[in-house]
Order: sequence, then structure tokens, then C-alpha cells
Amino acid sequence: MSGFPWAAGTATGVGSLPGESPIEAARLVAGELPDLPHVPELPARGPEAAFVGRTAGLLVDLHVDLQPSGWRLVSRPGRDERRARSLLAQDLDAVEEALTDYSGPLKAQAAGPWSLVASLELERGERAVSDPGAVRDLTASLTEGFVGHLAELSRRVPGATLVAQIDEPALPAVLAGRLPTASGYGTLRAVEPTVVENGLRAVLAAVAAAVPATVVHCCAPQPPMPLLRRAGATAVSLDATLLDPSSDEALGEVVDAGRGLFLGVVPSTDTRLSDPSGTVGPVRTLWRRLGFDPGRLSDAVVITPTCGLAAATPGYARAALEHCRAAARSLVDNPEG
Repeated sequence: MSGFPWAAGTATGVGSLPGESPIEAARLVAGELPDLPHVPELPARGPEAAFVGRTAGLLVDLHVDLQPSGWRLVSRPGRDERRARSLLAQDLDAVEEALTDYSGPLKAQAAGPWSLVASLELERGERAVSDPGAVRDLTASLTEGFVGHLAELSRRVPGATLVAQIDEPALPAVLAGRLPTASGYGTLRAVEPTVVENGLRAVLAAVAAAVPATVVHCCAPQPPMPLLRRAGATAVSLDATLLDPSSDEALGEVVDAGRGLFLGVVPSTDTRLSDPSGTVGPVRTLWRRLGFDPGRLSDAVVITPTCGLAAATPGYARAALEHCRAAARSLVDNPEG
């Protein structure tokens, strides 16, 4: 494999970390993930710094407010939106300080269009995904905002080669029609796969015009891998512990198409960690089942935690990232186990 901005034997994080200090988190990522650090997300600071609020703060010409039921689109900016933007600016300040003189790949994350519209409410209270016009407007606003965010990150860390991660944990539910209505008594209609694919492809294409590499992350069971592959991401990020042999054909097609795999194999909540080489044993087994040359393994696969580390203790989060790096290195040193 070639053409990825990250080196063989690379590890990275999914995004979130425990704690409330942006500079401590940025220093942790810089120290433990030197080959592919990422912009930390710290949801312990409140909903404005969590998955939906953080990305909603990127929106251009659309505004949100925090309601008891969650984030809702509103007609004008308010305190919650301003706080979300302020917290994100603090994160960039911390990354700029921690990565002074850094040169190499650097990953930034945002909620993808379908997970965002599945989470945001319209002013009347229903999920935005139920309104095609709102989906269109939010997708365009998110795209513009995320591209601008990446440009700001590039300005602050000029030696970085940016990798943009689109987080789509709600994608399987959107496709299967499993999202509950506002009343909770029913579910919203499934969105057609072609509509989902075209929307995601449009975002990825616009982001790919601004940065060298894109990743789509889906840590939910049964991720729609053929759709993700066709949408055009450089790599697909998955919780490898949720995969089984029924996924092999779709995974093989991802690799055959020249895409990378970010595989989550290190638990994201506190547990006793095993030998790093043993941790990636299932990755080697998977690779053998797919029938690919073991020499390609460490080029094609980046090792990550199974999901974000926000629910972990600070000590375990550090150990998990260190473990990811050691496990990734073992794929270079001993690809066949």
C-alpha cells in the first residue's frame, strides 16, 4: 500500500479523552501518538464540548441552542452556541502550543452529516433527518464549517499534513430506520442508501479538496462498509471487536480499492491490557482470512482504541494510547505473528 500520509506501524486515537484541560490532553496526544496525533475532544467540559455540540459550533449561517431534549436549530445565535465555539477555539490553542514545530500527519474530527442530522432537532422538535431541506442545508453548512476549521488548524500548525475524520456512529440507524420520533412512540423512515451515499460523498469530496486524506469512522455494529468505500474516504475506521467473518468480503473490497483501515482493538474503558502483540492477534488473523500479503499489513492498518476514551480514567487513557502505539509497532516487526 502507498499514498497514505501516515507511516507503516502507526497508531492514533478516535477523538475523545477524559478530563477538562485542553493543554494536558494535547500534550498527551503529542507524546503518546507522535506519528498521528489528533485534536483532542473533552466532553467532560459539558455538552458544548461533546459530539453534537462541538460540531454544531462549526456550522456556518445556522444556529443551535441546547434544550432539555438536546440540541435544536434556532433562528439566532445564543449562549450555548458561543460556548461551543469558545471551547473549540481553546482546543486549537492547546494543539498549537503542544505541536509547536511539529511536522507530520495530524487528524481532526467532526460529526458526519448523517449523524449530525440524526441528532439535531428542528425548531418544531422533530429530528432534522426527517426534513430533506434541513438535511441539505445542514450538510452544506457543516461542510463549509469543517473546511474552515481545517484551514484554521493548518494555519496554527503549518507543518502538519491534515487528516480529516468524519464520525458517523448513527449511520446504521439512519439506513435501517431505527431512529425514534420526537414522541418516542415510533421510528423515522429509513433514508435511502443512495441518498445517504451521495450526501456523504459530497462532504468527503469537499473536504478532500482541502486536505490530503479523509477517514470515515463508524464504531456501531454492522457498519455499511460498501457504502463507505464508494463514498470515497481514504480510510475506514471501525471497532474491530464488532467484526466477524461475515464482514470479510466487504473489508477485502475496502483494501482492494486502495483504502486504509483504522481498526479499534484496544478497549476504550478501563481494563487490564494484554501483551501488545497479542492485542493485534485478531488483526493478523483477519488479514490472513482476507488473503493479503502480510507485508502489506502495517501499511494498510492503523491501530486505534475501539472508540473514544472519554469514559476512561486519565491513567488508563494514557496507557491505552501507549498500548496502541506498541501494538501498531508489532505489526511492523512481526506481521505474521
